[in-house]
Amino acid sequence: IEGDVTPRTPRNKTAAEAERSLMRLCARSERCTGDALRLMERWGVPPTERKSVVERLVAQRFIDDRRYAEAYTRERSRLAGWGARKIEYQLRMKGIEREIIAQATAQLDGDIQRDKLEDKLRRKVRTTKAATQYELRGKLLRYAMTQGYDYDMAMEAIECIMAK
Repeated sequence: IEGDVTPRTPRNKTAAEAERSLMRLCARSERCTGDALRLMERWGVPPTERKSVVERLVAQRFIDDRRYAEAYTRERSRLAGWGARKIEYQLRMKGIEREIIAQATAQLDGDIQRDKLEDKLRRKVRTTKAATQYELRGKLLRYAMTQGYDYDMAMEAIECIMAK
């Protein structure tokens, strides 16, 4: 029945249904208040009820933005190799407060971050085409900056790699 494919329209959920769904989601993986609000918007939960659902989930500790920010920072730093700036930006986009973000990213170890960046840059050097050393340094610097590392750390790592 090829011609009978109709797009599935999402069914609106009540606040109680949304709360139960969010409880299940939060039990499986960390969520922040921003994630919960966006999901409820997609589910068609009335705006007046979204805040009370989030407040109940926070009170029951299903949602904790501080815990979420710490877990997100650890995961993105270790697994994806992101720098502090990229992590901060992504957390801000999720609606996490600046104070919570600052506390979460303050836990990043500068030495581990530098080692991660050097590893990433060593891999990048192998696949980067550049006519001159100057051009290669520029490309590596841009790459490091897009990965969320600050200028000083990026230049230090590039100098270390280029010296070898």
